Amino acid sequence: MNLNNRTAAIILHDIVVAALAWLGAYWLRFNLDLPPEFRAAALSNLMWVVPLQALVFWRFGLYRGIWRFASLPDLKRIVLAVGVAALCVPVVLVLFSASLLVPRSVLILDPMLLLLMMGGSRLAYRAWKEQRLASALHPGSRPVLVAGAGSAADFLLRELARNPAGFHVVGLLDDSREKQGRLVQGIPVLGTLEDIALFARRMRVDDIVLALPSAAHAVRKRVTEICSEAGLNVLTVPSLEDLVAGRVSVSNLRRIELDDLLGRDPVQLDNSGLHRLLTGQVVMVTGAGGSIGSELCRQIARFEPAKLILFEQSELALYGVEEDLASHFPGLHVEPVIGDVKNAPWVNQVMAGYRPAVVFHAAAYKHVPLMENWNAWEAVRNNVLGTQVVAAAAQAHGVGKFVMISTDKAVNPTNVMGASKRLAEIACQAMQRPEGTRFISVRFGNVLGSSGSVIPKFQKQIESGGPVTVTHPEITRYFMSISEAAQLVLQAGLMGTGGEIFALDMGEPVKIAELAKLMIRLSGTDEDHIQIQYTGLRPGEKLYEELLADEETTLPTPHPKLRVAKARAADATWYAECMAWLNGAAMRDEESVKRQLKTWVPEYSPD
Repeated sequence: MNLNNRTAAIILHDIVVAALAWLGAYWLRFNLDLPPEFRAAALSNLMWVVPLQALVFWRFGLYRGIWRFASLPDLKRIVLAVGVAALCVPVVLVLFSASLLVPRSVLILDPMLLLLMMGGSRLAYRAWKEQRLASALHPGSRPVLVAGAGSAADFLLRELARNPAGFHVVGLLDDSREKQGRLVQGIPVLGTLEDIALFARRMRVDDIVLALPSAAHAVRKRVTEICSEAGLNVLTVPSLEDLVAGRVSVSNLRRIELDDLLGRDPVQLDNSGLHRLLTGQVVMVTGAGGSIGSELCRQIARFEPAKLILFEQSELALYGVEEDLASHFPGLHVEPVIGDVKNAPWVNQVMAGYRPAVVFHAAAYKHVPLMENWNAWEAVRNNVLGTQVVAAAAQAHGVGKFVMISTDKAVNPTNVMGASKRLAEIACQAMQRPEGTRFISVRFGNVLGSSGSVIPKFQKQIESGGPVTVTHPEITRYFMSISEAAQLVLQAGLMGTGGEIFALDMGEPVKIAELAKLMIRLSGTDEDHIQIQYTGLRPGEKLYEELLADEETTLPTPHPKLRVAKARAADATWYAECMAWLNGAAMRDEESVKRQLKTWVPEYSPD
């Protein structure tokens, strides 16, 4: 250990403290009136006691720590060092025939005083450095209340003490009755989360910090609604995942976002199984530039595939995902390929050249109203023929697993997009053979922030001053985060043995009107300033989405968020006719497309 000026000062401090503790023990033993003969004995014994204690302190590593971060482990080392020194002092005094005028009570009082003075000075220094009186030392900082009194709140208080970042905490709130009236880092737990508005008025606070990174999202939503009704600003600490990964500090406060309120518990992945599936393998993703496709690429990259093939029709989207992967995964071998999934010769050439072991098929047209009328023929060809082309190429070139991204709109579809995805599911089931490529479909609902979803649309409308347009007051949808959806797709791909349709647990449905109101409040305004306008259901749109058709049941899987749909068995007799129809040169009109879909997808019931 280097003996710098700071360490030398700490050693000198402990030597002085050791001397004062020894003399103080004599002083207390004789009730503050020390006889002359004992005063002389105390002073003469210092030459044995203090060097011995200093040596023990050095051997126990008391000078390796930093006082500013003094904590329980440092206190434990001090206790051990002082205890060992207390045992050694009488032995040394006897061995070296030191003065016998050492009362036994002094040998007991000395380590007690030494422990109090050494530990107390370190903790006092830390408290001073962390500026516990932040409001007095930083008059420009804003008072805040913290919702939560657990580990995250404790870390937050420590971080803000070191780096106030413009805030000082005046109180904590927590629903745990055991914590009421207690102190965390000297800050009182004032009441429950329901009391936020009351204590905000009482403490003259405008900002609330949610220190609940692992709490249920329903709790965060409830706290946010209480704060919104009281006109309070809501901030939050980073997610538990970011904190554990060390990407950010707990004091990196930010405004609460929709993901914090509608998100769900983290996905538990079978990482060892996914390593076997993906690590060192060639993996191909179609539609790699889309919302789901690009997130799939990011999730797959974590498992270090030998090569990741990005197949995408949009040049701009392909460039974007390639750049993103290059910046976040510099060691990843990426092959960007421009192409249309309906172009069978090119898809086969790509498969033959790269020989992927796993294919994730995310390429599809997904926007319901756009695909409903004039674009119906293109929707069916892209979603069904495109799936068949990629699946057939996978089968021909020895792909182990083919995972198709489906949708909840494929259940009892009322629109062309949903019916086309249901037909794509049936096509994958019809192509399944006892040996060879295993075909797996995965259904889920809307993902937060995906292209074409209502959330980016609402954000733009709010930024422009409104109104926010909602099709119907009662319309509901299921939501999950893009990362969760991608992770569950990987998990389903791992678990699938061929021919299954996996349905993701989407949680509780959300009313779009309530979602709009929540986003308006999160923006810092209210419905008096930004109004909600109802425009009526669009072509092909349903009030409620379903995850399973009426005739279907589900079977549980080992994963709590994945179930297997027992769908209607695929009838292979129509398969050749369907493919011939889709490959026909003639363009089909909307009515003929819907009529043919009704033949092949009996549960399809267009408005």
